[in-house]
Amino acid sequence: MAQSKGLTTHQLVEGLHRLSKNLWWTWHPEAQYIFRELSPRLWEKANHSAPWLMADISEQELKARMGDKDFARRVSAVLTAFDDYMDEKKTWGAAKAKGLKGPVAYFSAEFGLHESVKIYSGGLGILAGDHTKSASDLGVPFYGISLFYREGYFEQRISADGWQQEQYVPVDLKRQASEVVTDRNGNPLKCEVRIGFSVVKFIARRLAVGRSTILLLDTNLPENEERYRDITAHVYGGDATTRIAQEILLGIGGVRMLRAMGVKPSVFHMNEGHSAFLTLELLREEVAKGTPRTKAMAKVAAQCIFTTHTPVPAGHDRFNRDLMTFTFGQKLDAYGMTIDDLMALGSEHAGDPNQPFTMTVIALRMSRAANGVSELHGHVSREMWLPLFPVKSVEKVPIGHVTNGIHVSSWLHEKTHAFWSEKLGADWREHYLEPKFWEKAVDPKRVPDEELWALRYTLRRKLIEFARFRLHEQHSRYGNGAGVYDTVLNPDTLTVCFARRFATYKRAPLIFTHFERILSLFNDPARPLQIVFAGKAHPRDDEGKRFIQRIIEFTKHPNLFGKVIFLENYDMNVARYLISGADVWLNNPRRPLEASGTSGQKIAINGGMNCSIMDGWWREAYDGSNGWSIGGDGQPEDPHVQDVQDAEFLFKVLSEQVIPEFYDRDAKGLPHRWIKRMRRAIATLVPQFNTHRMVADYVRQYYLP
Repeated sequence: MAQSKGLTTHQLVEGLHRLSKNLWWTWHPEAQYIFRELSPRLWEKANHSAPWLMADISEQELKARMGDKDFARRVSAVLTAFDDYMDEKKTWGAAKAKGLKGPVAYFSAEFGLHESVKIYSGGLGILAGDHTKSASDLGVPFYGISLFYREGYFEQRISADGWQQEQYVPVDLKRQASEVVTDRNGNPLKCEVRIGFSVVKFIARRLAVGRSTILLLDTNLPENEERYRDITAHVYGGDATTRIAQEILLGIGGVRMLRAMGVKPSVFHMNEGHSAFLTLELLREEVAKGTPRTKAMAKVAAQCIFTTHTPVPAGHDRFNRDLMTFTFGQKLDAYGMTIDDLMALGSEHAGDPNQPFTMTVIALRMSRAANGVSELHGHVSREMWLPLFPVKSVEKVPIGHVTNGIHVSSWLHEKTHAFWSEKLGADWREHYLEPKFWEKAVDPKRVPDEELWALRYTLRRKLIEFARFRLHEQHSRYGNGAGVYDTVLNPDTLTVCFARRFATYKRAPLIFTHFERILSLFNDPARPLQIVFAGKAHPRDDEGKRFIQRIIEFTKHPNLFGKVIFLENYDMNVARYLISGADVWLNNPRRPLEASGTSGQKIAINGGMNCSIMDGWWREAYDGSNGWSIGGDGQPEDPHVQDVQDAEFLFKVLSEQVIPEFYDRDAKGLPHRWIKRMRRAIATLVPQFNTHRMVADYVRQYYLP
C-alpha cells in the first residue's frame, strides 16, 4: 500500500473526496493541479469542477494513481495544507473580531465563487464570493445566505448576426459540492414561508468555502406548487411576482433557516436590497415576544447593516401596493402593522403609504448603519436618499462607505502564482494587508525588469491562445471558416481588454466613436493596438444586446478583423484569462454610475494597468503614476456631452500616453517607463484594493457592536 508522509492510500483518496467538497481548492493552484492531473480532458469538460471530476473517476483508479509516489506526495502536501488552514486558530479574526458574539450572516441574491458554481450573474455576486473567501482567510465567522438556482444564470451564445441568445442548463446535483442540511434524524431540514395565500416549503444546501459556509435555499420540492418550485430556477428570473417571491425566500426564509439550524448571528448584513425582507422576520420575532412595534423596530435595526451598490434610482427594486397587499396581507398582524404601515415603511416620500414599496428604503430604515461601495458612491447615495432622513445637509445623511476590493488569490493566473511564489516566498499570499511588503515586492533588485516583462509576455500569450481556441469553437457552429481565427491577435501588440456586464451606461463602443481616427491606431504598423471584448447583457436589455451586436460588427470590419474580437459566454474562467493577459484594462462608464467596479482591481497582481474614467474605486486609487485617467475628476451631468468629451479624452490618452509608453523600448526591447508604472500599480493597488482590507473595514466599522 502506497504511503506518503504517514497517509495511507485510503486516507489520500478519502482526503481528495473531502477536499473536492470544499471550495478552498478554487483559490489554491496546488490543489487544482492535483485534480487536473487526474484527467485534463475531464477537468476542462467539467468547467474545472473538482466534485464533478471526482464523481466520474472510480475508486479503483484513484487508489491505483496513488501508487505514483510523486503524485501521492503532492496530494499529501495539499491535504496537509488544507487541514492546517481549517484548523488554524491564530487568525486575524481571532485577534481582531473577538467582540463578535456569533457569526456574520451575509445575505446576497448571488455569489460568484467559481465558474463551475453558476449562482451569479455579475459584479454583485463576484463581490459577495470574494467577501466570503476573505472572511474565511481572515478567520471571521461567516454564513452566506442565497438561493440555489438550479439553472443558474444563462449561457451566452452569439448568433450569426451578432445577437445574444440565452441558454439555461440545469445543474447536475450529483456533481455539486453542496450538501443538503439535515435535521437530527438525518432528514432534510425543512422550513416554510407564506407567500400570499400559499405556504412554500424549502430546504437548504450547504456549500463549504474554506472556513465560511454558504446556505443556498431551494424550493424545488414536490409538495410545492409548480410556480413556487420555480422561484429558485434562475438568477433574477421572471417578473415582479417572481422577484418578490425570491426576495421573501431570501430574506425571511434565510432567517428562518438560520434559526432552525441553531445559528445565532451577531449581525445581519444585507448585500444590496434584495434581502431586506429579513428585517420583517426579525420584527415578527420581536413582536411575538410582546415588544411594542416602535421598540421592536429599534431592536431590529440594532442587528442589521446594509450595503447599497446602485447609484441609479431605477436600479432599486420597487413593488406596487396591490402586489404587497396580496403577498403580505395574511401576515400583517404578526408585524403589528396595517398595509398602510408596511407601505409607509418602504416609501421614498416621507412615509407616504400610496407610493411604491422600495427595498432599499426599508433596508436603510431598518439598519443601524449603511454604506456605499466607494467614496464617491457614498456621496452619491447620501444625495439620493437625503429625503429619507431628518437632516438638512447631505453630509449628515448616515450612509458611509467601504470601498470594494477583490480576493486576490482567486484571480491569479497559475503563471502569476508561480512567479510571485518564486520571488516573494511561499507565504506571499498572507501579506495582502501589508503595504510595506508590496513596496519591497516590486524592488528591481528582487524582480528585474526583464523578468517582469517576461511575465507579461507569457500572460499575453496565454490570453491569445485561449482567445483563438474559444473563437474557433464560437464560429465553427456556423461553418464560416473557423480556422481563420487561429491567427487572430498578435503577441507583440499592446492588448486592451474590456469585459463586464453590457449595460449601456458602461459604454462598450465608446472607443469607436471617432472611427477613422481609432482605425489609425489599430493599424499603425510600428505601434499597433488590439482589443478583446467580453460580457453579457441582461436577457431583457435589448439596448445592451445592441451594443454587443455593434461590437460584433466591428470584429468583422476588414480593417479590424483579428484586432478586435468578442469572446462569448463571459464567466469567471474567461475573466481570469482576460485580467491576466491584458496590458491595459479599459473602463469607461458614465460618471457617477459605476458605484465601485472591481474588475480593474484584479489586473495589478498580473502586471496589467488600468485606463479608466475617474469613477468608483479608480477615483481613489489613481495617483498619476499607477495607470491612466480618462479625463479628470468631474464631468458634465449631461450624458450626451459627457459621451462626446470622454471619447475625445480616451483617444487622447491612448494616442499620446498609453501607446507611446508601451512601445518606447531600449536596445534589449524593454519598455522601462511602462515597467516602472507596472511596479507602481502593484505596490499601490494590491495591498489596498483587496477584500481582506475590505472585510477588515467591515469588521472594525460595522460588524462589531
